[in-house]
Amino acid sequence: MLLSLRHFCRGMPPPLVASMGQVSRFLSLENEQRCRGLLEATTSRYRQKPLSAAVLVSMCSVSGDPALLYTLRSSTLTGIHKGDVSFPGGKRDDSDRDVIATALRETREELGLQLGEDCIWGIMRPVPDRKRMLVAPVLANLGPLEHLTLKPNPQEVEAVFTLSFSHLLQEKNQGYTHYCDKGRYSHTLPIFLHGPHRVWGLTAIITDLMLELMAPGAYRRRTVFPRGL
Repeated sequence: MLLSLRHFCRGMPPPLVASMGQVSRFLSLENEQRCRGLLEATTSRYRQKPLSAAVLVSMCSVSGDPALLYTLRSSTLTGIHKGDVSFPGGKRDDSDRDVIATALRETREELGLQLGEDCIWGIMRPVPDRKRMLVAPVLANLGPLEHLTLKPNPQEVEAVFTLSFSHLLQEKNQGYTHYCDKGRYSHTLPIFLHGPHRVWGLTAIITDLMLELMAPGAYRRRTVFPRGL
């Protein structure tokens, strides 16, 4: 089964919140070292924790454009996450020595990518999913996508696509959903729009947190998380 990879960036106007110079620096060695330093504490704290699941927040470049790689989960899967946009990842296996191993194993099973730990920048703070299970976002740089051979597992993955940082940083592509509890405002969560698929839910929350980490000054997080998130 061949799946086409769609990338959203080309033909778009310059970002409203970041110059193209800023975009080109997101995957630079300087930014990598900065982010590794900021993630050192959470990586040390959560790496050996027996968390329920982990995802690989997969940064890459497409024709030189920094981007995030997403998957569309197969609609034939069972459970509440079928058909959702997600990052590669899944539940912890007893054989996984830590959450990084979980994220790498799941990426190998879903996309056929054999990745080493050298691509890992660190572990972001875990966030709960709809079942209140803690999911560890593992930030990684896959490098140029043109150098990778993706072999998506059709039983798990329906489509693979990327969204460039320049797309994600444009305010017109950022949406928000406001929630109420018992008639009173509760919280606001992000949505990323105008790509091949809408990015929402846990994946949008992790994208939101990643952009705040990767692009300080270029991205302003305006979400208000519910208590405990």
